[in-house]
Amino acid sequence: MAKTLMRFMKVSLRWQVDTMMLQFVPYTEVEELGSARRVHKLLDIVKQDKVVVLQGRLTKEEEKDLIAITMENINETFKGIELAVIDESTESKDFLKKAKSNFYNFLLGDRRGFTVIGPSSMVKEIKRDPHKIELMTADGKRKKRK
Repeated sequence: MAKTLMRFMKVSLRWQVDTMMLQFVPYTEVEELGSARRVHKLLDIVKQDKVVVLQGRLTKEEEKDLIAITMENINETFKGIELAVIDESTESKDFLKKAKSNFYNFLLGDRRGFTVIGPSSMVKEIKRDPHKIELMTADGKRKKRK
């Protein structure tokens, strides 16, 4: 998990934006919360113009609720969210790798992978593939990092 996050940080910091803040939320911080409280906690952080990097992933129902609540909260200052999930897939044909992955899923549950949620006012687009996420900023104030 840490290696994946470090790869994400390395890729996403290719462009540096003056006021962009990332907030890492460990799974243990939201583990005990119910679905509604978890969604509201993450949305409150995003409303502070921070990009949330959540260890683990939301359930499909929580993702749906997050989008619905976001739509209700859109106004002049809050334009919405961009959301992406990176999860280690089990697309490999190797039986042993699938079995190992299923065992880890059983033990870790929703802690595998991570979720990135950012405010639409700052994040134009989040592109993802199975190994990385690219976060594109909305404004033209980009500086190439040296």
